[in-house]
Amino acid sequence: MFSLFMGFYRYLFQKHQFQVLIVGLDYAGKTSVLEQIKTIFCGMEPLPPGKITPTIGLNIGKVSIDGANLVFWDVGGARSLRSLWERYYGEAHGLLFVIDAADTARLEEAREVLRQLLNNAELAGIPLLVFANKQDAAGALTPHEVQARFGLHHAEGSSQPQHVLGTTAIRGEGIDEGVRWLAETLRTSPRALALQTG
Repeated sequence: MFSLFMGFYRYLFQKHQFQVLIVGLDYAGKTSVLEQIKTIFCGMEPLPPGKITPTIGLNIGKVSIDGANLVFWDVGGARSLRSLWERYYGEAHGLLFVIDAADTARLEEAREVLRQLLNNAELAGIPLLVFANKQDAAGALTPHEVQARFGLHHAEGSSQPQHVLGTTAIRGEGIDEGVRWLAETLRTSPRALALQTG
């Protein structure tokens, strides 16, 4: 009886913690996204755009959203650093992939990198949030165009929830909606639940 009560108590009052891996090509805006997440959900002052440099190691941000703690790991996107991403796959509950939607010269590279991520067995079933960033730039692909070009879909009952949103990270546009979708999705994600109890 006591264990049933404790289980119910934890369900009602204990905050779940989820790790979210932020990845994408270099210069896509990953660190700007993380800065805006901290601003929106923690009230922190974001770094000025001129002070944001390409990530070499790891940037971390922790926020509390609707009863869940999300820890964001922003890792460098340069080609020479991508092999380090694998170190985080086993512990990641969610994946936030940032695309520079205006950099048409690198869209194929970004598509291939995302395809490799989604084909990795360690990331099977992981909730995927894609930010089609830099929507304020001329010629930026719309979220719908990114979804089509990257072969993304959200089928009902799919084992991998996917959501594509347009963002302008430098101004924080679209960030709130995407992060709230991710927090809500993680609460019911079989992968996240398995990692939390496993």
